[in-house]
Amino acid sequence: MAATLPASSSGAGRYARFLSLAIVIVAGLCLLGWLPTRRLAGAGAFAAMLAGCAISLLSAALAGWLLIVVGAATPEARMQRGFLAMIVRLAVVIVLGLAAALSGEFARSPLLFWMATSYVALLPLEVRLAIA
Repeated sequence: MAATLPASSSGAGRYARFLSLAIVIVAGLCLLGWLPTRRLAGAGAFAAMLAGCAISLLSAALAGWLLIVVGAATPEARMQRGFLAMIVRLAVVIVLGLAAALSGEFARSPLLFWMATSYVALLPLEVRLAIA
């Protein structure tokens, strides 16, 4: 009889926890930053804040998915997997951030500020997922 892992220790369970915590962190950032962003940058900055946070959330979700999907049996393979996830996350942020900033649809300063802030806020979750 094969032993099965409980859902909490499976890859899908770990990813679900990671993603739910990431969403909670981004939602908290948006709640905390809504009033200061609106006062400092105007009413149009709210959309830029949401876009910046969404870009960082999407990049973190993709990096987290790579950390779960890509197998790594040795410590060296785990390091390579972590590096791959880090590079992919950075590439997604750069491409989507440039597209959003150059589109003219969003105020650039709040977009870039919130993209960077949420990127940094989500880093500990990704590290925790990588070493777990």
